Amino acid sequence: MVRVAVAGDVNEAEEIQEILRSAGIDAELGAGEDDSVTVSVHESSVEQAQDAIEAMTEPDDIVGEP
Repeated sequence: MVRVAVAGDVNEAEEIQEILRSAGIDAELGAGEDDSVTVSVHESSVEQAQDAIEAMTEPDDIVGEP
């Protein structure tokens, strides 16, 4: 699994996970540093996941990239 995003909290991570699910990508949530939550996908889906996240989020949204 490869980390594609870091969310500030569980709700944000679940929103990203739902975006990925809508794009047909399986994602797993994990504990990050300082109460953040990581979003990871299979290595073969990294580029597709990054494109889906970029397409479905506003530029002002906080989505950390690894």
